[in-house]
Amino acid sequence: MDCSQVRKRDVVLSFGSALGGAEDVSGASGASVRVVQLDNGFPLGSCINGSVVQDPAFVDFFSNHLDWAVFENELKWYWTEAQRGQLNYGDADRLLDFCDRAGKPVRGHCIFWAVDGAVQQWIKDIGGDRDQLMSVLLDRVRGLLSRYAGRFPHYDVNNEMLHGRFFRDRLGDDVAALMFREAARLDPGAKLFVNDYNVECANDPNATPERYMALIDDLRRGGAQVGGIGLQGHVSNPVGEVICDALDKLAAMDLPIWITELDVGEQDEALRADDLEVVLREAYAHPAVEGVIFWGIMQGHMWRRDAALLNADGTLNRAGQRFVDLRSEWMSNARGRMDAEGQFKFRGFHGTYVVELTTPAGTKMLKAFTIDKGDAPLVLDMDNL
Repeated sequence: MDCSQVRKRDVVLSFGSALGGAEDVSGASGASVRVVQLDNGFPLGSCINGSVVQDPAFVDFFSNHLDWAVFENELKWYWTEAQRGQLNYGDADRLLDFCDRAGKPVRGHCIFWAVDGAVQQWIKDIGGDRDQLMSVLLDRVRGLLSRYAGRFPHYDVNNEMLHGRFFRDRLGDDVAALMFREAARLDPGAKLFVNDYNVECANDPNATPERYMALIDDLRRGGAQVGGIGLQGHVSNPVGEVICDALDKLAAMDLPIWITELDVGEQDEALRADDLEVVLREAYAHPAVEGVIFWGIMQGHMWRRDAALLNADGTLNRAGQRFVDLRSEWMSNARGRMDAEGQFKFRGFHGTYVVELTTPAGTKMLKAFTIDKGDAPLVLDMDNL
């Protein structure tokens, strides 16, 4: 797919009324116009944790090159309630404060985790007492969502349901939809995601796009307000056609798709850069994909080895440079002259911009505007911005 068709739009900037009428437009014909993009409308982010946000080199890169965050562990149930009744939200609060100061939205990862190995022992010790297990499950979702209502735009509700059934095996299949219903009731503004791995790789019979789609249909039949599809993206040797095929199939669900935990494992940095580019280009060019979050970017602060973009000293490796180059490629700047009708036309990537107009008389005008999605040209009256 061609990202210029999916992520760009024709724009007409009309300066006529802003200049005061036909005579002023005529006098300003040929005025210099400079358009600069400030940020791209396609969010890219990274997971963070309590240690990496203490590293000034990471903070600098995160602040300047990334748009969203997700907590690596600090919101997970085994972290916030390692022992029954002993709640720890302090670590999550500190990371949320960090993101607030940086102006970065945060994904909520995760309310529950369906895989047995991610469930803390005290929950397993409840055994076959269904009423007690349901009680602690409801305490978890109500406590978390009530505390942070409005703070996390996304939640991964029951992580990795294609690979685990801990709660469904003990409380019945309907409990998965119940989790979504309770989350929607407590924080109706949040998009509620399914989230799983290997779906985009075609190498896991448990995690095909078809199985993922069937899971979403089951959740919907149970009243779940599924708001998005998460593809974790822990990949090695990615093939663009395979990724695109999975995205095409999942797009039929008419839900936003995010790559939620991207890391590209490859010891050779040049090959890692090439592999990373494959994934990012497929994601950026696909109309159903609305964002990409890395599962870490800095050596020594990542779950997966040989996937970093930044070296431990904060310098860019070849994969990191490729990422920066792609971000630069996906930005639009334009220069030219206002035409006789008082207009300036260009085609730009979705995102926020500023435009500077300088007339022959030396008069300057500076305006901000946003290019959002749309097939028709975006016509903007500068006087109304």
